[in-house]
Amino acid sequence: MSNNRRNLPAVPALGGEQSLNRYLAEIRKFPVLSAEQEYMLAKRYKEHEDPEAAAQLVTSHLRLVAKIAMGYRGYGLPVSELISEGNIGLMQGVKKFEPDRGFRLATYAMWWIKASIQEFILRSWSLVKMGTTAAQKKLFFNLRRMKKNLDAYEDTDLHPDDVAKIATTLGVSETEVVNMNRRMMMGGDASLNVSLREEGEGQWMDILADEGPLQDELVANAEEASVRHDMLVEAMDALNERERDILTERRLTEDPKTLEELSQVYNVSRERVRQIEVRAFEKLQKAMNRLAGEKKMVPAT
Repeated sequence: MSNNRRNLPAVPALGGEQSLNRYLAEIRKFPVLSAEQEYMLAKRYKEHEDPEAAAQLVTSHLRLVAKIAMGYRGYGLPVSELISEGNIGLMQGVKKFEPDRGFRLATYAMWWIKASIQEFILRSWSLVKMGTTAAQKKLFFNLRRMKKNLDAYEDTDLHPDDVAKIATTLGVSETEVVNMNRRMMMGGDASLNVSLREEGEGQWMDILADEGPLQDELVANAEEASVRHDMLVEAMDALNERERDILTERRLTEDPKTLEELSQVYNVSRERVRQIEVRAFEKLQKAMNRLAGEKKMVPAT
């Protein structure tokens, strides 16, 4: 075991699927910290490496890890393993957290939790190797959501129009979308009706009784949205006026304009408008990743 693992605080034991419901009940006992409590504990750990302060910061966010891990259960991997990997990400987030930057820990740690879980999934799925490009990773983790938004059937091939929309939105080729969809169709989902205990009592669905977001998740989501909005506004400066206008009209409005409409506005072909849109989106992504790096945040996949 590495020194990093030895220096991390202990968390409640998570032995496997049979003990998952007991683990979830146990972590609910840890209180949610107020902003002031969190700041003082983070300062203690940052300045004095107080292990007790680190332990309180970690245990108060274990429910957030479990909630995030549940969102990745459709990849066919044991939820207990997803939670364990997410806990490692949380611990790394606590170690690197800088309280004086003004963010709540949940906002910062959420990036590390998701990154740790996603890397574990990528390692576990034979169809996605670690050398996969960032765009393909993004496709892997967004395809199911986008299919749902398009009302596409989970276990069938995509309609060509849906393929084109997903490819444009995620900045990948249509062939990559088709291939990834077919591979994921073969991967299968984990059933929520599998028994939790050997005697057959209880099911996965039983542990999802509370459908509402956690308090710390609400705070994290609100602060993350604010941070992302500010970063987006700043990143838009990397675009020229035409790129900014086309990207806004195509992707950042509730009623996006068609390529035909914009081609008439700028007196160019629809293909030219599409090229400008794709180029502007790529420039925006680079600017967002640069800003995320400057803020020492883990870029979203």
